[in-house]
Amino acid sequence: MTYEQVVAKVKAKFQDVDASAIDGVVALQINLEGKSTNGIFYIEVKDHKVNVEPYEYYDRHAIVTVNPTNLLKLVEGKLDPIEAYTKGKVTIDGDAGAVLTVINLAK
Repeated sequence: MTYEQVVAKVKAKFQDVDASAIDGVVALQINLEGKSTNGIFYIEVKDHKVNVEPYEYYDRHAIVTVNPTNLLKLVEGKLDPIEAYTKGKVTIDGDAGAVLTVINLAK
């Protein structure tokens, strides 16, 4: 799967998500690290909408480093985020609570 395909799938997953319960801004930078798919994009919750864009995000709450397969499993609800973190399938540099907030929106 290409970087563009991963970003498109994540964007589609969050497109119609109800983020009305989140006030303010929650922003994550996602660093994809896979055998053939690498890249950086962000997921931002702002004004009760979720934006996914293929850019770095400098004023972020956390950086999430994950391979593309595990990222898609996380946003599809097929991989428990706590289990993924404890087993080293994902690393978080920053606010883990912000990461859980965003991942839980996808469910």
